[in-house]
Amino acid sequence: MLTVSHSIALPESELVERFLRADGPGGQHVNRTESAVELRFDVAGSPSLPEEIRTRLLQRRDRRLTAEGVLVIQGRRFRDQGRNRDDVRERLVEIIRGVLVPPKKRLATRPTRASKERRLVGKQQRGQIKQSRSRKPDLE
Repeated sequence: MLTVSHSIALPESELVERFLRADGPGGQHVNRTESAVELRFDVAGSPSLPEEIRTRLLQRRDRRLTAEGVLVIQGRRFRDQGRNRDDVRERLVEIIRGVLVPPKKRLATRPTRASKERRLVGKQQRGQIKQSRSRKPDLE
């Protein structure tokens, strides 16, 4: 059981782990051991997630989320399979915790008069700088 919060826990049956060979340092040993971990979690089909959290997870623009709604996390940060496994599980928990709090609604605001004036003054100064760079033909 992977505990996300006091109300959300993911059973092991919903987590699919695959072990593969990692690239990077390790000498000949790296060619024989499968220390990298790929964790798959079906967000769209998980009965453990509340509907609002599932919706927020699926709406995230995350390249690790497939078109079918499966979250794929790869871990190859460490040389040890156990540490990589713990790492991907912790990253999954952090992703889900990131959507537990609903995003705040944006309040429409208007720029102040002073900020508008500062912007216009800055534009005028910039235009003068650019104008001073141009060559003016001699009037003779």
